[in-house]
Amino acid sequence: MRVLLQRVLSASVTINQSPHAAIGQGLLLLVGIEESDGPEDIAWLTGKIARLRIFADDSGLMNRSVTDISGGLLVVSQFTLFAAVKKGNRPSFIRAARPDSAAPLCDQFCSALAAETNLPVATGVFGADMQVALVNDGPVTIWLDSKTRE
Repeated sequence: MRVLLQRVLSASVTINQSPHAAIGQGLLLLVGIEESDGPEDIAWLTGKIARLRIFADDSGLMNRSVTDISGGLLVVSQFTLFAAVKKGNRPSFIRAARPDSAAPLCDQFCSALAAETNLPVATGVFGADMQVALVNDGPVTIWLDSKTRE
């Protein structure tokens, strides 16, 4: 499982030109799922995300987590995080999980993240054509991969 985490001042998802979900200061999480992902990947990622100290304290140092600041969480499923571009110019998504297994894992990820942080989790719609808007704060963008534990 891969997560591209962005610290944001705000983020939103629009579907069919209608607002669907929005957060203020917090984290936008683009989540990619592969076939071999399971509960251990979810547990590691949600724990890391909940405790990752990337928000400023009173001294301006990155010492606070999203939980510490009661920040927003917006999760958007993104199979393209598993794009393979080594060969040719057209990406292959063979490593991305099929929707019938990825959708339930994405739901489990959101539930586990809400339980781990004790914060509400806003989401996009799995498989929908979404427009994602954000104001990146910093910018701070971090790549997390549950298989490499980094």
